Amino acid sequence: MYLLASSFFPVPVAFLPFGGIGPWEMAIVGIVAVLLFGKRLPEVGRNLGRSMMEFKKGLNELQNEVNNAGRTSPKPSTYDDPDRYEEPTAPKFEPPAASSDSPTSSNPA
Repeated sequence: MYLLASSFFPVPVAFLPFGGIGPWEMAIVGIVAVLLFGKRLPEVGRNLGRSMMEFKKGLNELQNEVNNAGRTSPKPSTYDDPDRYEEPTAPKFEPPAASSDSPTSSNPA
């Protein structure tokens, strides 16, 4: 659940007791960013923006894939057509003919 703490971005309800991020906190973050990155700050900002866009795009693709997983019917298998099956080519088993001198025959002695 999100509430709008400002007109720029939503703040989770869990952070509202701490007051959210105000203008002074944003100024401090900006000063620290200038001190850390200096002349490279525009390049770092661009790279950060691109990274965030790629991350959001990946999340949206994943969410669409999960949402559409149950909606699409599975593709028919190529083996569903019985006319496409080939007959087995292995020789069929034939038991040997019973002979009179087999050990299983009973000899009255």
